[in-house]
Parts: sequence; C-alpha cells; structure tokens
Amino acid sequence: MKIKRILIANRGEIAVRIMKTARLMKIETVAVKTAVETNAMYLANADVIFDNTEDVSDIPVFLDIEKLIAIALKTKANAIHPGYGFLAENAYFAQKCIDNDIIFIGPSPDAIYKMGNKTIARKIALAGGIPMAMGSEGNISNEEEAVIIAEKIGYPVIIKAASGGGGRGMRIVRKSDEMEKMFLIASKEAEKAFNDPSVFVEKYIENPKHIEFQILGDTKGNVIHLGERECSIQRKHQKLLEEAPSSALDDNLREQMGNLAVQIAKAVDYYSAGTVEFLLDSDKNFYFMEMNTRIQVEHPVTEIITGIDLIEQQIRIANGEELRYKQSDIKLNGWAIECRINAEDVQAGFAPDPGKIQNFHMPTDACVRVDTGVQAGSSIVASYDSMVAKLIVKGKNRKDAIKNCKMALDKVWIKGTKTTLPFFRMLMRHQKFQDGSFTTAFIEKDLEKNYYNSEYEEMLAAWLATKLFVEENFKDNSNSIDFEHGKEMSPWLLNKRINQF
Repeated sequence: MKIKRILIANRGEIAVRIMKTARLMKIETVAVKTAVETNAMYLANADVIFDNTEDVSDIPVFLDIEKLIAIALKTKANAIHPGYGFLAENAYFAQKCIDNDIIFIGPSPDAIYKMGNKTIARKIALAGGIPMAMGSEGNISNEEEAVIIAEKIGYPVIIKAASGGGGRGMRIVRKSDEMEKMFLIASKEAEKAFNDPSVFVEKYIENPKHIEFQILGDTKGNVIHLGERECSIQRKHQKLLEEAPSSALDDNLREQMGNLAVQIAKAVDYYSAGTVEFLLDSDKNFYFMEMNTRIQVEHPVTEIITGIDLIEQQIRIANGEELRYKQSDIKLNGWAIECRINAEDVQAGFAPDPGKIQNFHMPTDACVRVDTGVQAGSSIVASYDSMVAKLIVKGKNRKDAIKNCKMALDKVWIKGTKTTLPFFRMLMRHQKFQDGSFTTAFIEKDLEKNYYNSEYEEMLAAWLATKLFVEENFKDNSNSIDFEHGKEMSPWLLNKRINQF
C-alpha cells in the first residue's frame, strides 16, 4: 500500500511543514479544523479540511486517538503523520493505525514503547555497552528507595519521568532532605503529563552539553546518522536554540557517538527518523540520556547542513522504501542555527503571552529559512503551545552563522504579543555563546539579564507610539498624517495639533 493521502494529526508550524513536503511528493493532506483556531494558517495549506469545530469533548482532538482514527477513515486518508506532538511517541496510537490499515508515519509500536520508556531504554543501552550515568536499574516506588540509591551513587541526582519527555517530571536533588518533596513533585508532574507516575533516579551531570544525533532507519535494517545537534541553550530542560553541528565535537568524537546512536537504534529494529540524546561533560565523556522516536522541532538545522529533507525520508520509509543514503554519503556542509521564537515575555521569566499577531515580518535573505504556522491576524491561543516561528539561519561556518543570525533577528518584526526575540538578540552578542563555552546551565548561571534592547529598538518603539497616538487622535481630521502613504507633515504643525489636544 502506497501513501496517497496523509492526515496531519497536529497543527501549527509542523502541520505546514509536513504539507509542504507532501505537496512536492504529490501526496494529498488532510487538516483538522478546531474551534479555537478556525482561521489557522495550516488549514490553507491542506487539500482537505475536516471540520471538528462542533466537538465539545474535554479531550483535545490532537490527543484523541479514537477520533483521529475515525477522521482518517472518513476522509479516506491512508496514512497519518503525528508531527511532534505527544501522540508521535504513543505506541498505542501507532498500533491502532496498523489495526485500521492506516500507515503510521513513524517507527514501530515496539520501538516506540521500548525507547519511550526510559527505564527500558537504559537497560537496552547498558546491555549494548553504551556509556550511562549511574542510577536505578528500574523505576522506584517511593522516596525512601530514592534516598538509598542517591546515597549510593552520590548527590546531586536527578529524578526523571519514565515516560514522556520535554523536561516534564524532572527534578534535581542535591541533598537527602529535599528528596521527599522533589520525588512527589516529579511523580505528580509525570502522571499529569504522561498518565504515568513512574520515575527513576540517576546521577546528575553538572553543567554538561546536550548533544543529540539525528538518525534514519528503514524497514530493511539499514540505519545511518546525520550528524549531531547542539541543544544546550535551554531553560528548565526546554530547548530554546539549537545548532548543527556542535563546536564541542571533533571528527573522532562525532564518529564514536554517531556509531553508538546507530547501535541503539538497531537494537530495537528502529525505522523512520529518530534522535538519540547524550550529555557531554567537560572532560568529553558522554552519557546516553534518551531516544526520541519522532521528528524533532529542531530538525531543520540538520536539513540545512546535510541537504536532506527529513519529512520526505519519513514518508518514503513509511512507504517501505529502502534508504537512499549510506553513511559514507553523509557530509556536513556549513553551519545552521535555529531560534525558537515563542510568544513569551522573557522579562517575566519566559511567561506565555498569548494574543493576536497584528504585524508579522520575517527576513527573506538567502541565508534564512522560516518555518511558521502564523501570519498577521493569527492568534496565539493559550490552549496550544506558544510557538510563533522558527528562524533558521545558515553560514559557511559558526562565526558566519552567528553574524547572519544577528542580521536576521534584527529584521524580524512581530507586533501583538511579546516574544523571545530580545533573548536571542542578547544571546548572539554574549561572549560564552560566541566562543561555544556555554553549557545547559547557561541561562541560570551565566546571564545578568536575559534580554537585549538596542538604542534603535527604543527609538523605534517611541516612533510607533507617536504614530499610534496621531492616528487615533487625528483620524477624523482632513489634514491628518497619512503614514501609510508617506505623506509628510511639518513638525511645527504636528506640535500645534498635539497642543490642541
């Protein structure tokens, strides 16, 4: 059975991304229209729209397995792509697709289950001789057991959810009297996020780098890696910026880590796109952390430096095709940086700032790629993630990529919600980022402030405030300023009119 029509079981930027590749492959796509995003940008990119606006269920449609299967059958979609939502790593969902003769564009249910459960994944890695941080052999049932393990391996330790990811259900414990509180918080958070309260304990690696390897495998047993991504710029285990490759790896270390990433994937007969994640300490020792059995938010930086469309590869693999690449074919060319522009107020601790996008302008330079699911008039709603756009910038090397990223960030203009743009503008100018010496502790330990405001930005803000004031107060005056069409007004006349008010 070949894929002819794909139901995108997701929304926003990733839905648009999948639809673009599907169109190039002459494959139709189905989008789901929801009541909270009736005019969402991704809907305009689909061939078929399923109207789900009348749904009053408490379960969001993109988390409702039974409903998604029913929609696929109703719309005659013979494949489902889950994007990178929670269902992308749900073994039951993958199996339900198979049971209904629907192609699941992702790995097998067995691989999802084994790698999705971190305690099972640890056992598989240990059996294969993959370096691991010391920790519990399996899940732990209470804080007393956690204290025994922590005292054996030494503090600090980290409590982790056995299921899921994305930084949820994780707490660092530095001394025994913190264990009871942190154990309960981690377990409850894991249950809320993943419907599984199971947690385990492992040694906490201080100030590491977070390095992940992109892998591709087919159903014929072929597995390759496409190099690494540097993901150390993160806050509360949530990634903010990624780049590829990493300045921390040389060719020998890259080969060593990449080979082990492939080995882990082969251990579970993995096919589709996936990511094997490691922690790298200051002595260049690395430790297997987990495997994500889906496409990642940061996949574009790998696409930039390899020239390989990962969504296309997912679809081809799901179609039963053999990989078109061998390991020797993979060459890393140049450097790429991705900034996740979210609707968050960085000065308020990255608090979400939902709202309507009034103006939206992105650079169109040759070195820039923009993946987004919004446009002017779109709303960032509180019920979904706060992603506005991904700004992906390339350069011939890291220094060139940073220079281009600075330039691109200064050309971005978003009005209507606060975003993480000031953080990225600061980051590009920070010495530790520029020299590559940052770690996962960068935001917590190395920043005096997490935003950047230039004199130019302050002048622009003042100009816009004046523009808005004049437009609102003189809109009924025949002699008002027409900013949109470039008509000028004498500063003396402007001052006179303002004084009249």
